Amino acid sequence: MALNKKVNHWYIFVSVCNNQQLMRKVSFILAILLICTPSFAIKKEKVRISGRDGHSLKVLVYSPDTLSSRKATGVLWLHGGGYITGMPSMAGMMGRPPALVEKYGAVVISPGYRLGKEGRYPNALEDCYAALKYMVENADDMGIRRDQIFVGGERAGGGLCAALCMLARDRGEVNIAFQMPLYPMIDDRDTGSSKDNHNRIWNTRRNHYGWKTYLGDLYGTDDVPAYAAPARQTDYSNLPPAYTFVCTGEPFYCETLQFIENLREAGIKADVDVYKGLYHAFDMMEPRRKESQMAAEKFEKAFKFAQDNYFKDN
Repeated sequence: MALNKKVNHWYIFVSVCNNQQLMRKVSFILAILLICTPSFAIKKEKVRISGRDGHSLKVLVYSPDTLSSRKATGVLWLHGGGYITGMPSMAGMMGRPPALVEKYGAVVISPGYRLGKEGRYPNALEDCYAALKYMVENADDMGIRRDQIFVGGERAGGGLCAALCMLARDRGEVNIAFQMPLYPMIDDRDTGSSKDNHNRIWNTRRNHYGWKTYLGDLYGTDDVPAYAAPARQTDYSNLPPAYTFVCTGEPFYCETLQFIENLREAGIKADVDVYKGLYHAFDMMEPRRKESQMAAEKFEKAFKFAQDNYFKDN
């Protein structure tokens, strides 16, 4: 069995596991597999930064192995895992980020934000914000364009992406030029597609568990802020343009479409591609599948358009 396939199988197991101790052990195995399968076209650097509350945060920086005289698009990529699992190493191996580095010369920054009870809102979001500020403040040293800061992520990372764009807009310290929240986890309330969903990888039961872990005592109340669950946002003005994709068979289908519609109603350019049926994170689990390859191609086309057209001074 190819190592990439083993990684996918381990990742599926971690995604569906609700036992915290077992999840950490399997996550460690997954980390070893990720470390053992580097892309020779990508250079990886590990740095430590201090978060807003003094928490020491590991950040991985992925950049093209071949140096360019031109400064690169900076992409803060936030890994998925339902707010309870995952790791920054995933950005160098799985999903969309590797192609952004190899094909489009981007520099991808992936923070190891806190998870589980340690990452309970607002800790995970503040970790991501600290990584965002680090990226802008050190843009020159990393060869990043200050006027082209993008943010992306899948699953819970997509939720953090959406929340981070709202937080950055409101704090006014960093200008984000483009957002890519892929099938994002953004609504703590049941929707038409997240209620009674029993599909593969992520379903109603796991979704409730993830939100309960992330929100703590806020879960099930009307006091959940939009920074924690971006679907609760009422002001979508002045947010970055967005691109995402989602399938109809997954829990986040309805909230993804509503998020895009809300952006459009606020006058923000926002696009979504929809794939019929399938299941949550299909593109990561089966990257060679026809629909996965189509999703990757359309995502890269949207990224290239953003790279050519979206800029915001910092």
